[in-house]
Amino acid sequence: MSATEPSEAVRPAVCPAEPTPEATLALTGERTVPGIPEENYWFRRHQAAYLRLVDRCVGARVLEAGCGEGYGAALLARAARLVVGLDYDAVTAAHVAARYPQVHVVRGNLVHLPLPDGALDVVANLQVIEHLWDQPGFLAECFRVLRPGGLLLVSTPNRITFSPGRDTPLNPFHTRELAAAELAELLIDAGFAVRELLGLHHGPALRELDARYGGSLIEAQVEVVLHGGDWPEPLRADVAGVRAADFAIHGERVDESLDLIAVAQRPTDRATQATIDQPAEAP
Repeated sequence: MSATEPSEAVRPAVCPAEPTPEATLALTGERTVPGIPEENYWFRRHQAAYLRLVDRCVGARVLEAGCGEGYGAALLARAARLVVGLDYDAVTAAHVAARYPQVHVVRGNLVHLPLPDGALDVVANLQVIEHLWDQPGFLAECFRVLRPGGLLLVSTPNRITFSPGRDTPLNPFHTRELAAAELAELLIDAGFAVRELLGLHHGPALRELDARYGGSLIEAQVEVVLHGGDWPEPLRADVAGVRAADFAIHGERVDESLDLIAVAQRPTDRATQATIDQPAEAP
């Protein structure tokens, strides 16, 4: 079976998105797009989570639920037996189908996944759940399409550091952001056992850049975006030079992290206690 041909067991219940050579994906602020120097910090920050989680997908039947531009699904496809990339937006789905032929792309609603019960080994949902209005409904669908013992991989901005002191998310495309305890509670309420709950932090090189820009490289970028105009060349060069390896992912000080990363499992026995039962990994 080729990487682009799903087995009958995981064949989606909707037609695949048709690849179109002219498909393009605009940078709207709703999703991260690779290959743009001014966007590179966010791309590498998201890429770091995929690189941390790709080993969970070795030989697996994987759904990326909310695949966005598709770079993450393509990365997971290096290890997986099959990757289905699902997105609701037609232009996005067409772009992924054209750019990443190793990903089987379909359109669909995340709260009505077009896949059979127990068809998947892994569901990946990175930087997406904060966009959803019905987070419990989505997690219930993930539970349904995963086989017993299957894994759900989630990353999301840490509400405590992403929108500090706010009742509503700072990002207008976010519906509900989560702190670590809130994410764990959602997963447990959906029936999952939380195996790992980690945080993504700036590593040494990015902490040096934070110091160079008055305490926050992120705030320096936000200021440029909010006020418009050209990027200062030193800032643009520093942002363009960020690497995925410049981020640290570990289980220490999770409430202080920039992003949360959870590995949850559908228990083989529904009565299994859904708790965080894997020791935190040191930096």
